Amino acid sequence: PGIWDGKPVIFGVTKDISKIKLSEEKFSKVFYLNPSVCGLSDLDTGEYVEVNDQFYSLLGFEKNEVIGKTASDLGILTIEANNAVMSKAERNGNVTNIEADLKAKNGDIKHVLLSAENIYVQDKKYRFTVVHDITELKQAEDALLASVEKFRLEFDTSPNSITISRIADGVLVSVNKGFLQMSGYTHKEAIGKVSSEIRSWIDPEECRKFVEEIQSRGEVRNYEAHLQTRSGEIYGLMSASKIDLNGEPHVLTITSDITELKQAEQELIIAKEHAEQSDRLKSAFLANMSHEIRTPMNGILGFADLLKEPGLTGEEQQEYIRIIEKGGARMLNIINDIVSISKIESGVMEVKIEESNINEQIEYIYTFFKPEVEGKGMRLFFKNTLPTIEAIINTDREKLYAILTNLVKNAIQYTDKGTIEFGYNLRRDKASGRDKACLVSTPVIEFYVKDTGIGIPKDRQEAIFERFIQGDTADRMARQGAGLGLSITKSYIEMLGGEIWVESDPEGKSGGKGSIFYFTLPYNYKPREENVITNVVLVYNTDNLINSDISALKILVVEDDDISERLISIALKTISFEVLKVKTGVEAIEACRNNPDIDLVLMDILLPVMNGYKATRQIRQFNKDVVIIAQTAYGLSGDREKAIEAGCNDYMTKPINKNELLTLIQKYFKK
Repeated sequence: PGIWDGKPVIFGVTKDISKIKLSEEKFSKVFYLNPSVCGLSDLDTGEYVEVNDQFYSLLGFEKNEVIGKTASDLGILTIEANNAVMSKAERNGNVTNIEADLKAKNGDIKHVLLSAENIYVQDKKYRFTVVHDITELKQAEDALLASVEKFRLEFDTSPNSITISRIADGVLVSVNKGFLQMSGYTHKEAIGKVSSEIRSWIDPEECRKFVEEIQSRGEVRNYEAHLQTRSGEIYGLMSASKIDLNGEPHVLTITSDITELKQAEQELIIAKEHAEQSDRLKSAFLANMSHEIRTPMNGILGFADLLKEPGLTGEEQQEYIRIIEKGGARMLNIINDIVSISKIESGVMEVKIEESNINEQIEYIYTFFKPEVEGKGMRLFFKNTLPTIEAIINTDREKLYAILTNLVKNAIQYTDKGTIEFGYNLRRDKASGRDKACLVSTPVIEFYVKDTGIGIPKDRQEAIFERFIQGDTADRMARQGAGLGLSITKSYIEMLGGEIWVESDPEGKSGGKGSIFYFTLPYNYKPREENVITNVVLVYNTDNLINSDISALKILVVEDDDISERLISIALKTISFEVLKVKTGVEAIEACRNNPDIDLVLMDILLPVMNGYKATRQIRQFNKDVVIIAQTAYGLSGDREKAIEAGCNDYMTKPINKNELLTLIQKYFKK
């Protein structure tokens, strides 16, 4: 109020505030409806004068706990952090997107982007603060960084091969140490090269399938690949997936080297096949042995029974006896083969190297088999290519004889017409052996046995040297034999330093038909002034032994088998005046005590009560002079040595051959 021209008046000032009201309304909407945290604080004191609902929601405070308090009072920001924000705002007038950590009422840390600006409201200074919660984004970022770091660490240190290559051209852009070690390349050599140039697939078709699967599905899991690298062939288990690198599609490939695992798997498969084959061979062996034993036994027992028939002529009796002898010889041959293969398998087969004239052995075998071959209407030939003085080598004579005998017998068995030829050639520096392109470095004798028989199929030419396998397994053409002969032959040849192989044309497509077995032995001939070696074949006439210098002997036969005892007693008739018989080792000792004048003891080894070894040792305690000859059906390696060690003078195996028995006795009693 006042006086104007002597009259009372009221003075007033009018201000247009329409724009301020409009600004406050907009600010209010921005403040309260903002999805981010908003706060308004006094610029001088820092105390909050207003906050929106998001503030309470994010930090967990009640409304009455915030207004009039500073951020430091609430513990939202440390004093240092708050002062830093305020200082920056004072310098610049505003703060934009500063990362900060806010502490909620419950202690949780919130990662935020903080922006602040100094503003005037109704002529008063305030700080308007906006906070964006980036906690989840920060956690995701940290997880991503950790994942990237982990990937980088695994990429660098993984023993597996890891590569990154462009999809467009297959060029390698990154490789790890595992790849370099697996491929044999350096980092410099690998980067920039097409991956297939560095590590190619053995099978291109498999590579094509792998690439197509990546392109169609975007990934491949556990794809087995056979790869060729600079370091050699490997088996890899590959997994691949598409990745985006700098906006360009690439392929990340991880390869595990499973070469050793694959080899172990192959070995396991082979072992399984061998086990199955062994089981089949076992069954085949048992069936074959049953056949091979029962067949000659049928002849032996059958014709032995026929010998009892009255009215047989002398010619019929002799024929039956020959059949029985043939069956017995066949059974003995089977047993010898089984014993030989057992010795080979157990590693106790001995090799006795001595000088041997191969010409004489070839000629002897020819003479021995000629009647049998010609009896089948065929012809037998042999070829000796060295003069006698140069045909003497150091080898195991008996094994060489067994090798040649087995091969010739095999040829006779599988040949029904035509010819059989055997012999040898000296190979000094010419091609020899299974691989004819290979020149021999040292001279060898290359033996051969050639026939015009049924031949051997290509897929059976390796198998015939295995245990219990015949070249022709078809029932319609099965031949006599246990399937051990060639296996024994192969083992003998390898023991003597040679090798064996076969060439055969069962179909006759090459103009001939039949088989040729080859084997080599080292030619170790050394000339000497006198080199006369012969393989002596002794033939004894037992009918004349009674007139020899052997005196009538008193003999003790220790044998628990009645048939064996009877056979020995009959064989001794011509050289003994008295034969004593006992069945146990204990009885043998007692008989020797009571009969100190016994000249000879034929001691069986396997006896009831006390075996022959123990009985011999006890007899030697009181009688050093009596001749003791061990006789056993075992016939295994080492038995002779055991017998001599026990005190026996000599040793022989059953079945007892009359000629051999009398010859051995003559060795000790000939005057």
